[in-house]
Amino acid sequence: METEGQRLVELAQRGDRAAAVELIELFYQRIYAFLRRLTGNEEDAADLTQRTFTRMWQALPGFAGRSTVSSWIHSIAYHAYVDWRRKDHRTEPRTNEWWASCVAAGERPDEQAVRSDLSGTLFASVEQLEEELRQTVQLHYYQELTLEETANALGVAASTIKYRLRKAVAELQKLMASEPAKMKLNIAAL
Repeated sequence: METEGQRLVELAQRGDRAAAVELIELFYQRIYAFLRRLTGNEEDAADLTQRTFTRMWQALPGFAGRSTVSSWIHSIAYHAYVDWRRKDHRTEPRTNEWWASCVAAGERPDEQAVRSDLSGTLFASVEQLEEELRQTVQLHYYQELTLEETANALGVAASTIKYRLRKAVAELQKLMASEPAKMKLNIAAL
């Protein structure tokens, strides 16, 4: 996908509107799913996804390829979310039913948990993490960004992402250990 994304960016930078539309189509579902997880509802996620691609279009001429296209677009989405939150938008607690409705394409950690009847417990545990850890987990594991891409999207060093992930895994292990024995999860498998 990244080679295709880079090709589409280069074409769009030269004014090819069809390539820009293809670029949006290539990343739309991933960005929407990421923002839906952050905002907690579909309406705000749709609005922020729209803002993300508007900002992407405005920033397109300045994209120099110092990061992957995926991390660049996720970074734009994350900053759109942060701006939205600064306007005093609060997220509502997410129920297990809400998480069950958040189906992502492909085999991801959350889908592996569904297969093991642990999705509700896992998602609830992730939601209990402090915001920086939760966002890092969501970008790295749910959105499948690399460590470097996650760092670029959040505007921090890769070492900070590694630290946050280790801390999140340790906290998730503690949270999951407090569940009945049949609900334990091997977090290392994530």
